[in-house]
Amino acid sequence: MAAFIALRQASRRDASELAILADIASHGFASWLWFADVANGVSDTPLERGRLKMSEEEAVGGWRDSVIAEAYGEVAGVAIGHALDERIGNIEATIPATAPMLALQKTVVGSWFIGSLGVYRHLRGIGIGRRLLDDQIERADCRPVSLITASDNEAALSLYGRNGFLEAARANAVPLFENSKRHAWVLMTRSAA
Repeated sequence: MAAFIALRQASRRDASELAILADIASHGFASWLWFADVANGVSDTPLERGRLKMSEEEAVGGWRDSVIAEAYGEVAGVAIGHALDERIGNIEATIPATAPMLALQKTVVGSWFIGSLGVYRHLRGIGIGRRLLDDQIERADCRPVSLITASDNEAALSLYGRNGFLEAARANAVPLFENSKRHAWVLMTRSAA
């Protein structure tokens, strides 16, 4: 692991960076979801809504569940993870595009779930993603670790595969737009350490 990469627990004031990096990690899916709140007048832009969601005090997948990687004196990436408990069984998808991912998550209750792992493009390829992934595996504390990625995200599939994750299931993604590229959501799991 590169010594120049430092990890730290996120704070509430990191909410803007967290929103940007969660959107990068999801290839724009997060901002697409947040846009609904713009249309409803809750915020002016999708990233503003993301920032508000990331700054919520008790939100699952918010700043309290986030670890920031820093390199070369700047924020470089983020991993957002939490224990996936049985409460997820009570959540219903209100947006059709989230239904396949929610269904996959419901199959891995009891695991540590990595909801986002993203690194700024100009800092990729130097071990930041690997360092964040190792930290999430350590945080899992002897639980299996699960995550969902897109079937066409070769870099992510490769990183996770090299680090002991195996495909557990797939679900076809609901296209966001008429001309959206078709892909599947891939649930990957790593056995407990």
